[in-house]
Amino acid sequence: MSIQIFILSKLMEDNSYPYKLKKQLSEPIPFDQLGGLTESKLYYHFESLAKKGLVEVVEIIKEEHRPDKQIFEITDKGREALPKLIYKLFENADDVKEMVVGLANLKYVNRDDVIEIMKKKLQKIKGHQKKIDGFEERVQIDNENEKFIEFLSSYISNRVEHTIYWLEELIKRLEQDQI
Repeated sequence: MSIQIFILSKLMEDNSYPYKLKKQLSEPIPFDQLGGLTESKLYYHFESLAKKGLVEVVEIIKEEHRPDKQIFEITDKGREALPKLIYKLFENADDVKEMVVGLANLKYVNRDDVIEIMKKKLQKIKGHQKKIDGFEERVQIDNENEKFIEFLSSYISNRVEHTIYWLEELIKRLEQDQI
């Protein structure tokens, strides 16, 4: 979903083609390599978006000794779909790193709606934290599994605390228009 949001958001700005977007992602920081985004994945997502009617080919550039270059534009249906995809991304994300593309494209959604999604997500995670607290007391610990239970409890607790911290930070920055 993130790749499709990225493609649609770029096409909101200007018509483009897969290779150009991959090149934009690789400079100056190789985000394409960090995220495992290949040119073939981009082509796949462009085709998928075209089948859904969210983008369409507006020009084919023929060059000698090179494959034809298909230039895409976003359709009206694509413009309507983009905010919905961004909201869905926020709703389905388990942590902030999965929200990066949505955060980079906040201009296509209502900030207050995103804040509400984040607050609901935060409350849900805090509810999970309460279940995790006291985990060690609810599990039968013996000499054989004691170290494993301590490790697992510590790992899960730290992950949840980390997620809560960054969600609270994200909400604060969204509310203050810092993101």
